[in-house]
Amino acid sequence: MARLGQDWSLQRKGPVDQARHLARIKAALRERLGDLVTEEAIIASDGRQVVRVPLRNLEEFKFRFDPWRGDHTGQGPGGTEPGEVLGRLPTPRADPGGDGGDAPGADVYDVEVTVDEVAGLLFPDFRLPYLEPRGGRSLEQAGPVFRDIRKVGLLGNLDKRRTLKANLMRNARDAGGPRIHNLRPDDLRFKTWVEDRRQVGSAVVIAMRDVSGSMGDFKKRMTRAFFFWMLRFLRTCYRQVDVVFIVHHTQARVVDEESFFQLGESGGTKVSSAYELCRTLMGTRYPASQWNVYPFHFSDGDNWSDADNRHTVELLEEMLPSVSLFGYAEIREGGYASTLMTAFNKVQHPRFRTVAIAQAPDVLRALRRFFQPEAGGWNHEPAS
Repeated sequence: MARLGQDWSLQRKGPVDQARHLARIKAALRERLGDLVTEEAIIASDGRQVVRVPLRNLEEFKFRFDPWRGDHTGQGPGGTEPGEVLGRLPTPRADPGGDGGDAPGADVYDVEVTVDEVAGLLFPDFRLPYLEPRGGRSLEQAGPVFRDIRKVGLLGNLDKRRTLKANLMRNARDAGGPRIHNLRPDDLRFKTWVEDRRQVGSAVVIAMRDVSGSMGDFKKRMTRAFFFWMLRFLRTCYRQVDVVFIVHHTQARVVDEESFFQLGESGGTKVSSAYELCRTLMGTRYPASQWNVYPFHFSDGDNWSDADNRHTVELLEEMLPSVSLFGYAEIREGGYASTLMTAFNKVQHPRFRTVAIAQAPDVLRALRRFFQPEAGGWNHEPAS
């Protein structure tokens, strides 16, 4: 046992370095979270499979002195001020002509991650907004919570600080002086977690996806990525949430989960068909008096006529008083707003939120927009 006052980190240099490296990996993953949520290898995995993701800037900088200069102490010539930038590394750049560039590249490391690790960075701040206790089936919000300290438990849950404190107090009482010495099983303290389950009401998510011919590969991939993480979030953080899958072109229909993700694109677009089906489901299977209803619709906004845009807005305004939250995400490859989004921007309601997706990291923004707490914020994005 190390003596009191000795730096314990020197006795466990390996674990300290490992912890620092893992922290750097976690920080790098958090910086790349916008790209990770649309990573095809992660979305296509079974949830348990380990996938390799390239990450930059995991190396740690260190001083290295020239061994051929003889003895020296490493100081500079002087005349500098604290915080002064002495120089910068050249920025790697690709040659416009396609040939090799003349600047050094950045080191890229392959890091193994799982869906659960990415989910651990995503879900802590996610909630179903405006969730209220209502009749129907009871919904449980669940999650492990450390609530107790015990003298027995799993070694991985050992509370080192409380263990050392218990040893100090016992030695002060029995040996006449506070010191860390003669650690006994009775000194051990373990954190104990319990499953936190709270009855918060019943909820249904109605997922609507445009499968018309204009929904190309990029739009399809963005849609699949959002709904993949939405389902993962619901099934991780809640119990017994109903999910209804609707696809539409000029006609809308309810499909199973596999068809929802795998169906190809064909036909024209009539958005009102999906909203009519959604309204029918709310009126028959999921009345607002019994259910918290969350419709989410993904489309490129390429609707067949202004008349259908107006009809869609009428259906939306009819449903909004009965929903907990209605989310519309528009995927744009050209960066322009559709006539449907323009019509939606005139709808001012606290339970209606829109978001535009023009590139892969925008999927993360959409997840945060739709599953953020209800306090504050705005329902429409500023016009670009």
